[in-house]
This record gives sequence, structure tokens and C-alpha cells, in this order.
Amino acid sequence: MKTELISKDNLNLAVEFLAKGQLVAFPTETVYGLGADATNVDAVKKVYKAKGRPSDNPLISHVSSPDMVWKYADEKYKKIAEKLMDKFWPGPLTIILPIKPNSLSSNVTGGLTTAAFRMPDNKSTLEVISKLNKPLVGPSANTSGKPSPTLPEHVLHDLNDKIAGVINDGPSKIGVESTVIDLSVKTPTILRPGFITYEQLNNVLRDVISDQHKVSDTEVPKAPGMKYKHYAPNAQVIIIDNPDDFKTAYEEKAKFGEVGILATDEILSKFEIDKKFKFSLGKNIQTSLKELFAGLRYFDNMEAVKFILAQGYSGNGVATAYMNRLNKSAGQIHYKKGE
Repeated sequence: MKTELISKDNLNLAVEFLAKGQLVAFPTETVYGLGADATNVDAVKKVYKAKGRPSDNPLISHVSSPDMVWKYADEKYKKIAEKLMDKFWPGPLTIILPIKPNSLSSNVTGGLTTAAFRMPDNKSTLEVISKLNKPLVGPSANTSGKPSPTLPEHVLHDLNDKIAGVINDGPSKIGVESTVIDLSVKTPTILRPGFITYEQLNNVLRDVISDQHKVSDTEVPKAPGMKYKHYAPNAQVIIIDNPDDFKTAYEEKAKFGEVGILATDEILSKFEIDKKFKFSLGKNIQTSLKELFAGLRYFDNMEAVKFILAQGYSGNGVATAYMNRLNKSAGQIHYKKGE
């Protein structure tokens, strides 16, 4: 099928496609999502097929209001959930809740008795969901395992002719997926760090823990991004924790192939190499978070690049989200001199 680039002035076309059980990629403040009617089992199956996504990896259901959540979710944790919704919705926070029996199909929940819900901060997408009057599943609109898309062009690169349309709303403002918090357990637990930080969540609930254990091969993950390899370009990503190591790392790896540098402007200014092998993360951790996936995709389109040296960050806050994605992209490989 031909994939339509849908303008914000023609959102009814997106609604029409979705109502027919077709797939439409939609913009959010985090990354572009691959949308299907969450209540249409056959449509959801198409999402897994288009992405090449493992079927035990649950999908986030995107809603246009908190009220839409309670059509499907058990109200046992409604009070605590609404504290978070009032503070952070619409926004980059996904909330896992127990659901009413048979309210959502197993191919949305991964066979679990819980489901993940989010209200994205994007006017066009909220309008589409509202008009459809059903939640949209929305994993990142990319080939499974590849860097998430932050531009409609990224979506078309991976999924052109595989989906009905892409809503064109320019670049994502945040650039990494939402924070995921599980409210179906005794103590609210962060399963995936994101733009909404542990500190912010703990200020609202005052009893939050972070669980980033590695999910076993036999365990079904409760949230996306916990089990399978993610965000990986074809080149090997190597994390540089100490900025002073960039030059040595570059000299070592350049013996074996072209090297891309993914770093802040300050670090890039020290490299007198062809500018096409440099990608700027901007000035600080905030800009780095936004540009990370775009940089990984940039080098993924360069077959000559065999290694990507990527700047690491220490500390809490959004640095936790940045390093979570970067570590998965690199397969936990950090530079050590001589290795």
C-alpha cells in the first residue's frame, strides 16, 4: 500500500484509516507512535507484523482523556492514578493499571492482567483519538530494535508502504519515550525512566521505587523496552564516559573502519574530521536527550560507519533516561582503553 503523509488539516483521513483497521503513525511529544485501534484485535496484529515486534511485548494504549482509561482499567487504584494524571497528563508518563476482565485483548496486554495507558501531549493526536472514541495502541513507529523515530521521515524510512499513513507534525519535542510507572503493585514502581523523573514522581506520591532488573527469557515484560534489544543501529555504539577519552577511542577504532562521533558541540569542536561523521547533541543533557535517537538514525544511514562513539552522562534526573536508552543501544558497551 502507499503510505500517505497526512497533514494536520486532514486528520479525518487518519481517523478513517484507523476506523477501517489500518495503521497510522502519529506524533507525540516523545517519539512517533504506530497507531491502531486498541479494541480491534486484527488491527493490533498488524502492528506486530509491521514492526517485527515480539508478541509478548505489551503495547501502550493512548487515550484522549483520563475518563477513557476507566472504560478499561479497574478503579482499585483510581485515586493514586488520578494524582499522577492531574499533575503530568497530557504528558510523557505511562501508567500501568490492572484492567477489567476481557476489556482489552491479550495482544495489547501481552497476556497480562494489566495494561499501560498514556495521554500524549500533542493536539493532533488527541483530536484523532477523540474522534475515533477509542484508545490507540502506539509503540514507536519503527522497525523493532531500531532507534525510535522523532521525525515523520524516520517513520517512512522504516515503514513506508507497510502502513496507511503518517501524521506530519514535525520533530518530537522530547525525543525519548515516556516514563513508565506501575501502579498495580504494592509500591509504585518505575519500570522505564523517561522525561518525567523519579524525583518528580516521588514528590507527588512520596513512595516510589525504581525497578530496572533484566527481564528473563521466560518472563513477560510489564512495559515496553524491558526485555528485548532496543535502539540499535547497524554500527557498534560505544559509550564514552570520560570526555577526555574521546580522542584515544577515536584513534583506536579508526584503524578498523569509519567512526561517527555523537557528542555535544564542545567535544565535537575538538575533532578535525569530515563533518559528516559528526552529529551534535547540542549543549547539555537536555538537548542530548532530545537528539539521541536522531543521531543514532543519522549514522545508521551511513553504511561506511562501523563504530559510533557516544557521549555518556552521570547523575540523576533526565540523565537516567538518556543512559537507559544509550546503554541498550550499545549493548552496555563502555569504552575501556586498549579494548
